[in-house]
Amino acid sequence: MNRPTVAITIGTENYPRMFSHETLESLGAFADIEHGGTEPAGKAELTELLADADACITSWGVHRLDADVLAGAPRLRAMAHMGSSVKRFTSPEFWARGIHLTSAGITLARDVAETTLGMMIVGRKRIIPLGRHLRDGGWRDSPTWDRWDARELTRSTVGLIGASNVGRHVISLLAPFETTILVADPYLDDADAAELGVTKVELPELLSRADVVSLHCPSTAETHHILDADGLALMGDHALLINTARGELIDETALIAALEQGRFFAFLDVTDPEPCALDSPLRRLDNVVLTPHTAGCIENCNRMGELAVDELRRFFAGEAPVYKITEDMLDRIA
Repeated sequence: MNRPTVAITIGTENYPRMFSHETLESLGAFADIEHGGTEPAGKAELTELLADADACITSWGVHRLDADVLAGAPRLRAMAHMGSSVKRFTSPEFWARGIHLTSAGITLARDVAETTLGMMIVGRKRIIPLGRHLRDGGWRDSPTWDRWDARELTRSTVGLIGASNVGRHVISLLAPFETTILVADPYLDDADAAELGVTKVELPELLSRADVVSLHCPSTAETHHILDADGLALMGDHALLINTARGELIDETALIAALEQGRFFAFLDVTDPEPCALDSPLRRLDNVVLTPHTAGCIENCNRMGELAVDELRRFFAGEAPVYKITEDMLDRIA
């Protein structure tokens, strides 16, 4: 049987971040490899790369596999994507062709979940504002000490908006902390909630009960501003809000108004727009910590390369995929 040809479209300058030497060797063991230029492939280069390819590996910055590109890729049967979302890279023609699609984004979910857990611990303890307080000459006997209300994550109530891949990783990471975990997700059924060890609730109940509210749902028409003024008003005093998902999940005008009241604290890895305006109150409020969309992998992105290569090995060996994406999933994934 002829060896398949796999086109790597992400640009050779991104190889060190996404592939280890061993991973590229693993790919070469079962496939012939087509390498592109230094940058992620634009439309013309992508068309050229896929001309004789049986499969491709894609990631951020690569052109969409649209009708024109696919017309020049008659042999293409599989695509392994490295990134958090596949939506921008596919097209109606892609799905009509029945091309096998997998995503390595589930490995990225682990990094986001670890960052979220860190934010929960640091945020509940109010480490950052207390550090600023000490830097400015304060101490535990200061009149302003009590306003930060430092507490622990252990035995608190955590509310997760979305039982996504990230959300499920967060649930597993919370196991040692004896937390009560509430989840609001219309796609989570009672049996799945029981297996995860969480309580399924509606969003208003989650917001009113949770000490920590963390967003882990995709950005869709249904989830746009899922946290609005009414929802934010339900959050308890001294609660912690974490967003490592997408900025447009929160009505930012309403969020700023709520934070200016000083009732709760927020860690925001994402905003809408991104980055937020230089004069945005989010940059000056002392009950907000902004991070520059870094919740995902920084040095561990080669795990995505490992999974992408293994998914293609599985495909050509006739084995079941680890994480296959189908067209009917698009309305509920990132």
